[in-house]
Amino acid sequence: MKKFSVGILGATGTVGQNYIKLLQEHPWFEIVDIAASPRSAGKSFGEAVKEKWQLSIPIPKEIKDLIVRDVQDFKKVPENLNFVFSAINMPKKEQIRELEYEYAKNGIPVISNNSAHRWTPDVPMIIGEINSEHAKVIPIQQKNNGFTRGFIVVKPNCSLQSYLTPIYALEKAGYKVDKLIITTLQAVSGAGYPGVPSLDIVDNIVPYISGEEKKTEEEPLKILGKIGESGIEKDNSIRISATCTRVPVSYGHTASVNVKFKREVPKKEEIIDVWKDFKSLPQELDLPFAPKQPIIYLENINRPQPKKDRDNDKGMAVTVGRLREDNVFDYKFVSLSHNTIRGAAGGAILNAELLVAKGYIN
Repeated sequence: MKKFSVGILGATGTVGQNYIKLLQEHPWFEIVDIAASPRSAGKSFGEAVKEKWQLSIPIPKEIKDLIVRDVQDFKKVPENLNFVFSAINMPKKEQIRELEYEYAKNGIPVISNNSAHRWTPDVPMIIGEINSEHAKVIPIQQKNNGFTRGFIVVKPNCSLQSYLTPIYALEKAGYKVDKLIITTLQAVSGAGYPGVPSLDIVDNIVPYISGEEKKTEEEPLKILGKIGESGIEKDNSIRISATCTRVPVSYGHTASVNVKFKREVPKKEEIIDVWKDFKSLPQELDLPFAPKQPIIYLENINRPQPKKDRDNDKGMAVTVGRLREDNVFDYKFVSLSHNTIRGAAGGAILNAELLVAKGYIN
């Protein structure tokens, strides 16, 4: 098949670099446009990124010589560009919001890794295995804003992706959840580069990450919500209390989860069977970035561990373990996902694949 021509906004940053790595030899997508801030514009990507390249692989040859476009220069956008991944970093969220809006206004679909539009009612916030049907709000968004071909779709924060899919699988199986207490142990790579100062994180745990607890508690409500006349309506049926911490781990966000059900409480074996059997639309469509097994349950009493389990199934699976009864709630478990793959660039690539498969990008 002819590949879709894609661009990356904010390609010189950490998330942008991960897009470049993950899109190598992608069967559907080909990078044709690299955009960044004005200080990088006009330089080759290799010259612009220099020592800021943070990945273990060398810069791909086909990317190294691409000339960086000023992210706000729409006159130089390639005519054949089908859509863009947005990982641009700007001083204010309002600037990101306006920039992504301008791309959509210019007929370019935006698959965003940013938080700027996560609470815009007519912008779907998608986890492929949970709420792919929220793509149906795209025509509402286009009508509301006068977009023709363009639109904006976002992915949620990485902090909640380590636990929400296992919870959704139980809800889908009929075991309605009432309350959740979440404690996240988040990797330093989640802070970007240079991220957390070494003297703050070595031999230490930082019990506060700005904005993370609110995202962890509130974003699931939109993801689990329903489509209304003007956009997504929140689902307030689950109450979530979160504590988010930064730990001295390079990659992989871990969550300790306590769950209380509304009515029927399943047996431990039933919960594990639900997780093992769980499949959703990305698996049915056999999308390139979809994990074959979205939820992997490990019987080992000391797993999951970031170092050993974060790369499960291309880094796109959620790995769960230590399911046991809770003295206060009903059950508790530990879950893990790769924060820069599933929680960032990889999750957005899967969203793009879904939108192609559903015909929203063509």
